[in-house]
Amino acid sequence: MDWKKLFAKLYIWLLLIVLYAPIAFIVIFSFTEAKSLGNWTGFSTALYQNLFNGSMQNASGLLSAVKNTLLIALVASVVATLLGTIAAIGIFHLHGTKKQTMTFLNNIPMINPDIITGVSLFLLFVFLGISQGYTTVILAHITFCTPYVVLNVMPKLRQMNPNIYEAALDLGATPAQAFRKVLVPALRPGMISGFILSFTMSLDDFVVTFFTRGTIGLDTLSTYIYTDARKGGLTPELKPLMSIIFLIILVVLLVINIRQSKQLEKKA
Repeated sequence: MDWKKLFAKLYIWLLLIVLYAPIAFIVIFSFTEAKSLGNWTGFSTALYQNLFNGSMQNASGLLSAVKNTLLIALVASVVATLLGTIAAIGIFHLHGTKKQTMTFLNNIPMINPDIITGVSLFLLFVFLGISQGYTTVILAHITFCTPYVVLNVMPKLRQMNPNIYEAALDLGATPAQAFRKVLVPALRPGMISGFILSFTMSLDDFVVTFFTRGTIGLDTLSTYIYTDARKGGLTPELKPLMSIIFLIILVVLLVINIRQSKQLEKKA
C-alpha cells in the first residue's frame, strides 16, 4: 500500500470537508422552520416561501441590502475589469525596474489588511470632502478589485504572441481596432476570471464597506447580517438566501469551467 498517496487523499478530503461542511450545514438547515441554526424541526420550505413572497420580518430591509450588494458588485466589477485590463497591458510593456516596481505596487493592496484599506479610504474621502454613500463604496470596491484583475490578465499577456498586435497595426488597423479585435479576444479568459473574482470579492466584503458607507443607512448584505447579528440573532430567511447565492456561484463556475475545457479540447 502506498501510504503517501493514501495520506494525500485523506488530507484532500479532510480539507474539502472543513471548507464545505459549514456551507452544507446552512443549506440543510434552510429546509426547516427552526429559527436557531442547528435545531431541526422537520423538513419545510417555509423559509424559502417567506423569502420570495416578502412575508418575513423586515423583508424590505433585506431585499434592499441584496439589491445594493448586487448593484455595487456589478458596477465595481465592470469598472475594475476595464481598468485592470488596461493596467495589465501597461505594466506588461514596461521593462526592468519600472515593471518590477509597478508589479510590486499592484500586489500591495491584495496583501494589505482590509482594516487598513477601509480606514485609509475613509480618511481619504473625508479629506476630499466626498459625501459617503454609494459613490464612496463603489470607488472603494473598484480600488481593491482592480489589482485582482491585473493578476488574472497578466498571464494571458505572457501567453499571447506580441507580434499579432503589431501585425494588425501593420495591416492598417488603428490602435483601438487592434485592441478590440486582437487583444480583447486573447485576454478574454483572464478578463472573465478577473470579473468573477472581483464580483465575488465585492459580494464578500464587509470591512471596507463598513468604513466607507457613511451614516445614510446604506446596507449591503454583509453589513445587514452584521447589524442583524448584533440585535440578538440572524434572520432565519438568511439561510435560504445564502444557499441560493452559493448555488448560483457554483453553477456559474461550473459553466465557465466546462466551456474552458471544451475550448482546450478543440485547440488540442
